[in-house]
Amino acid sequence: MPELPEVEALAGYLRERAVGRCVDRIEVAAISALKTYDPAPETVTGRAVVDARRHGKFLDVAFDGGLHLVVHLARAGWLHYREAFGSTVGLRPGKGPVALRVRLDDGSGFDLTEAGTQKKLAVYLVTDPPQVPGVAKLGPDALAADLPTFAERIRSRRGQVKGVLTDQAVLCGIGNAYSDEILHAAKLSPFALTDRLTDDQVAALHTATRAVLGDAVRRSVGQRAAELKGEKRSGLTVHARTGLPCPVCGDTVREVSFADSSLQYCPTCQTGGKPLADRRLSRLVR
Repeated sequence: MPELPEVEALAGYLRERAVGRCVDRIEVAAISALKTYDPAPETVTGRAVVDARRHGKFLDVAFDGGLHLVVHLARAGWLHYREAFGSTVGLRPGKGPVALRVRLDDGSGFDLTEAGTQKKLAVYLVTDPPQVPGVAKLGPDALAADLPTFAERIRSRRGQVKGVLTDQAVLCGIGNAYSDEILHAAKLSPFALTDRLTDDQVAALHTATRAVLGDAVRRSVGQRAAELKGEKRSGLTVHARTGLPCPVCGDTVREVSFADSSLQYCPTCQTGGKPLADRRLSRLVR
């Protein structure tokens, strides 16, 4: 799933390539991905792209006249920028992975695609980004929050720190992968309870959040959209590395699996050497 660093990089990529270009046309191939109907997609035709920015994990492409194409890529969505499209033939609804295509007046443009069977890619055309329910509910940006704000937000929700850290209403921008990385850097169990964290632990979590996300943004911004997934994988220390040695201590990275996701952690670095039981409702290490 694209998280704060990847969406920040995609916004930067679009600012470099699309700003100043006018929309030739928008083609919608997956009606289920389009969550708004007024304004209609064709309203964007002829308008110039004036900006691209990020709201948490939402990508916002702004057009002149005050229209915004707001995108949540969900778990399997992605943006593919094309310097030129191989065909001028329009998309066929329901055929292939492309959900929506934006063609620009110089022949370039971008596709929003989604792989797999769970179709959760969401696209909104609005006059103000907070009209998107998910944007309206966002908490402070995880990378921008200072320590007092960060501490207040983490302690505003009692629960396991992994879940609170990925709650977009608490702090926005962090997903499954970077929360694993942040907790590893902070030397915290993913199931530590937020109301039991000491001031020092919260400060360590804040430092780790800024370091992990900041490093990922620095590595991602300037990369081509097609290279961002590989760049993300190359920087991970525990996430998606089950069975491999921890690069910090050499212990084996372990996993806890859930119905539709999993987390990875290092027992030596994070849980006092004790493995967490791999079941959802276990009494886990605090």
